[in-house]
Amino acid sequence: MDRGLGLRSEILQANTVSFDAEITADYGDKVYIFGMNCQADRDGQLCFTVTEPETIAGITGSIAEDGGKLTFDDTALHIELLTDEQLSPVSAPWIFLKTLRTGYITSAGMEEELLRLTIDETYEEDTLHLDIWLNDNNIPVRAEILYDGRNILSLSVKNFEIG
Repeated sequence: MDRGLGLRSEILQANTVSFDAEITADYGDKVYIFGMNCQADRDGQLCFTVTEPETIAGITGSIAEDGGKLTFDDTALHIELLTDEQLSPVSAPWIFLKTLRTGYITSAGMEEELLRLTIDETYEEDTLHLDIWLNDNNIPVRAEILYDGRNILSLSVKNFEIG
């Protein structure tokens, strides 16, 4: 728990947090993979640029507590929503960072060389549950977002930096 709380403290005191994420969205009958470069400010607003797949690379956007926006030229996106039409794969990095900042750590334990934190987004009944793995340097390297007991979004995290 101490390592998870230490990471939270660092994130809350930081001016910026940046990372690259490969997001896997599981719709049950199909799976989509996206790459994103993400940067968040001290208030939790996350700006991103899609890096993969190449067909939508360059799309940018921002997500904050009060909503988000996408910016793109000559590209139309249709991304189905998850969790009873409330969550999109594009919002996965924001949910990941928001939960690290303010979620309720419900358990912590070692899995091989990684520390696995289980964090609930809120205390509400239909909350998202996140499993986040930290390396020896307390850097997140992987996360899974679960809803209703099912893994719906996975993130592979690289280049995580707190500034």
